[in-house]
Amino acid sequence: MLSLEVYQYVLIALIFVWSGFVRSGLGFGGAVLSLPFLLLVHNEPLVFLPIIAVHLLVFSSLTIWMNNRGGKGGGVPAESTVDWRYLGYLLAVMIVPKLIGVFGLITLPSQVLSAIIFVIVSVYSLSYIFNRPFRSGSRVVDMAFLMVGGYISGTSLIGAPLIIAVAAQHLPKAKLRDTLFALWFILVLIKLVAFILADVDLQLIHHLWLLPCAAVGHVIGLWMHQRMLQAETPVFFRVLGTVLLVVSLVGLVQAFL
Repeated sequence: MLSLEVYQYVLIALIFVWSGFVRSGLGFGGAVLSLPFLLLVHNEPLVFLPIIAVHLLVFSSLTIWMNNRGGKGGGVPAESTVDWRYLGYLLAVMIVPKLIGVFGLITLPSQVLSAIIFVIVSVYSLSYIFNRPFRSGSRVVDMAFLMVGGYISGTSLIGAPLIIAVAAQHLPKAKLRDTLFALWFILVLIKLVAFILADVDLQLIHHLWLLPCAAVGHVIGLWMHQRMLQAETPVFFRVLGTVLLVVSLVGLVQAFL
């Protein structure tokens, strides 16, 4: 990112606006829906991953704080927008695979792994689009998906689609996004510590102009999220399914390029 053309900087700025919009609008997808496009502009993942990680830490914590500050009035505390109990369950299932992915203790062919994940997510997305949400009926299957998602999150920060496909079955839509934000904050913090230990350049200078770009998208995404919460449940899940399908198709194409 030190010697790019002007048009490349413009494209990167627009992609980070898109990243902020998706992240705050749905609570996931900021990395997986932007990284493939960023790599088309400048094909160095370790340039962008630390930037995406820091953005997620900033905007996820800010959103959760804003949604949970104050109370209902009369001294009655507001109900948290984070389901802390389910968050604990997610972390308990995912933490070991996450650490395995972070430290590269298991190496699997990236093409095969990506293809499997995005095919599974495609099935989930179609079930939401056609208002037939998938229910595995098996806690073991859900745990397997979460563990694979945790591993992928550890290797590349793009495990969200598989995780959201499970979490959306068990969380009310009013708590889905912020619970995922809390989860991403913890998982990404682990990844960021690994970057620091590995002496990866965090590209701090570029946060000066990319954070405002992501902030613009974040504000627009907040507005969209409120509109989605007010919509009927089938509409919410159709939007969710459509985004998941786009994620899957982009991921499959990227895996075999």
